[in-house]
Amino acid sequence: MINTPFLRLVRVHALGAAGDAMVTVALAGSLFFSIDPSAARLRVTLYLLLTMAPFAVVGPLIGPALDRFRGGRRPMIFAINAGRALFAFLMISNMDSLLLFPLSFAMLILQKSYGVAKASMVPLILRNEQQFVGGNARLALVGSVCGFIGAAPALLANWLGGPSWAVGMAMVVYILCALSCLSLPPGRVVPEPIDDDEVSKLRGVGIRKAASATGTLRGIVGFTTFLAAFALRGGADDVDLSGVGRAFGAGIRHALQGDVASDASPAWKLGLVAAALVGGFLVGSLLAPKLRDRIREEVIIAAALVALFLVGLVAAWGGGYGSTLLLALGVGMTASAGKLSFDSIVQRDAEGADHGRSFAVFETRFQIFWVLGALIPVVIPIPIRIGFILIAVAAAAAVLLFWLRRSPSRVGRFGPATNREHQPQQG
Repeated sequence: MINTPFLRLVRVHALGAAGDAMVTVALAGSLFFSIDPSAARLRVTLYLLLTMAPFAVVGPLIGPALDRFRGGRRPMIFAINAGRALFAFLMISNMDSLLLFPLSFAMLILQKSYGVAKASMVPLILRNEQQFVGGNARLALVGSVCGFIGAAPALLANWLGGPSWAVGMAMVVYILCALSCLSLPPGRVVPEPIDDDEVSKLRGVGIRKAASATGTLRGIVGFTTFLAAFALRGGADDVDLSGVGRAFGAGIRHALQGDVASDASPAWKLGLVAAALVGGFLVGSLLAPKLRDRIREEVIIAAALVALFLVGLVAAWGGGYGSTLLLALGVGMTASAGKLSFDSIVQRDAEGADHGRSFAVFETRFQIFWVLGALIPVVIPIPIRIGFILIAVAAAAAVLLFWLRRSPSRVGRFGPATNREHQPQQG
């Protein structure tokens, strides 16, 4: 098999995903991930806000650095993975220390930075814009599979020697990942400051409306996750939420005569919902490239919103646990296909010298959407059936706004695949 630049990127991504899974296993029993859906709503809210913190660094610092670093993106990706190995090494002896919090925070920053760097590397490697959705999907699938593969030995190491063994294993994998980065093409970009033309392309109607639609899908993922979590596992706590929000939710719950489950539902039910959501992501990653062979990225995003609207209505009509599983699967599929299509739009329409900044900005925005969506069922107790209706309404509103906003025409923009101005880097 030819060792193409894209296959080298796949190798780097596979190792990085395995290392991330190992760190997650190591941290699973620590204070950093001690909050669960049945914890106090205030603590869950603080946790959700914490997830946005790394983007305060990634957005204004890491994205522009990726675009303007004179050595290109290869040394930046190497430095990110070397940093992950360093922080994993420091975590080995601090799993029970307060230093675990800043170390974990630094690891999150590097993880988000790598995601931005990886996305900005794709258009520098692939030959034409029609390959972008397929390339992004392939990376997503490899990342998911290797995450599961990496978790297995980490679980064994965690059982045999504790979380320090699992994070030590992750350190070794990150070192291998950093060494693999040396085989990537340079990915050199222009080191000049961003100009008005680049800014106008980032703020163009086409990218902005795709970002809004994709952000809605990301917000629905967060909303669905915590809606199901509180519906299945409760969420009662000592925080006083007896005001308008709780009264409103309780009144509708009473009117609907019941809910998807009681607060005593077993944990495996929530686990199946999470599995359905992850399975939907994988199915969406498989479907998106096949859809791109027939329709353009914008149509895929619109179709995903329409499909989610229909699934939301069906789930609201059913209202039971099976409907929850169906909705989780549908949310995963549509969010995955939409995100892969959006990445392709940015890779296609934004200037190559500005991909790092672009992805940093939009990933920050999408994380905000996810947190806002998740906060709604955390702050306001919502019956599951009403939640399904809200998802359908949000999807319908998003698709209407998506098609009502016109994009400027460009020759060949949505036509057959065209070669990009920059050819793939040869390593």
